[in-house]
Amino acid sequence: MSKKHLYTSTDKMSDIICDNYSLLQVMSRFDLPLGFGDCSVEEVCHTHQVDCPTFLSVLNFINRGHSRNFIPSEDISVQSLMDYLKNAHHYFLDFQLPNIRRKLLEAFDCSSDNEVTFLILKFFDVFVQEVRKHMHYEDKYVFSYVAHLLQGEKDEAYCIDKFVRHHDHMDEKLAELKNSIVKYYPANKNAYLMNAVLFDIFLCEQDLASHAKVEEYLFVPAVLRLEEEVEKHRLTQTEKQKEVPTTTTEANKQDEATDLSQREKEIITCIVKGMSNKEIAEHLYISIHTVITHRKNIARKLQIHSPTLLTVYAIVNKLVDVSEVKLSI
Repeated sequence: MSKKHLYTSTDKMSDIICDNYSLLQVMSRFDLPLGFGDCSVEEVCHTHQVDCPTFLSVLNFINRGHSRNFIPSEDISVQSLMDYLKNAHHYFLDFQLPNIRRKLLEAFDCSSDNEVTFLILKFFDVFVQEVRKHMHYEDKYVFSYVAHLLQGEKDEAYCIDKFVRHHDHMDEKLAELKNSIVKYYPANKNAYLMNAVLFDIFLCEQDLASHAKVEEYLFVPAVLRLEEEVEKHRLTQTEKQKEVPTTTTEANKQDEATDLSQREKEIITCIVKGMSNKEIAEHLYISIHTVITHRKNIARKLQIHSPTLLTVYAIVNKLVDVSEVKLSI
């Protein structure tokens, strides 16, 4: 295998790590522990409940040199990728950068008043503060926004494009620190220690650059697709909501007549024929009080209080023929 090779789910995890040991970082950020024996990538991911297509996409993207032409899996999981990025943040802020600072202090000759040492440490501390601020913003705003997207909720005041426009590359400032040490730090007896910390700074610079590219070329496109899906679903639901009242109204118009009792239909027929309450009572052999009660129920059910509109209702629902209607009412 080589760095141009695309790893697959059937490849042994141990072969991949031996082929490119730097991919150990990818494993750790997906919470995949060592001790996987001769298991394949798919088997290891399944055992530890890691989304295999997402893991392979990140693995191959980094192994292929972060090529913009790399096409990730269509099944990439935004949630799994976001968890990977969160773990990377913890690694940088809680382990790698503090570890570099400890090694810097160990390598520096702090017994003498060395202004260069002071300036390098100050530069590094300011750099760490900027990284912390940058990653805190992503944790608090970007990842929170994406978490809501995954639940089908979209914050109209934010979009992933805002993140792209303000996405700084933290590795560039670390490169300045590295170059300053290489060019200007005076030689001392701790050369081995200084070279060791420089090696860590080189690795951290590459790691930060890789992290930024995963965000830009894998995470952002995946979130853009998610935004489109959520927006499409929202528009579909909006259209359905617009259709529901119309459909319901039409159904109600068809069912309103069946909601009325037979006696109420008879009374409507009498009303639109111009009969008074007394005439209706005599015609149907009921009391005037009963007629009045039925008329109140009819008005409540149909929400019609006008005799003219009641006539329209009776004609539309074929309770009477037009020729039977007394137009003088």
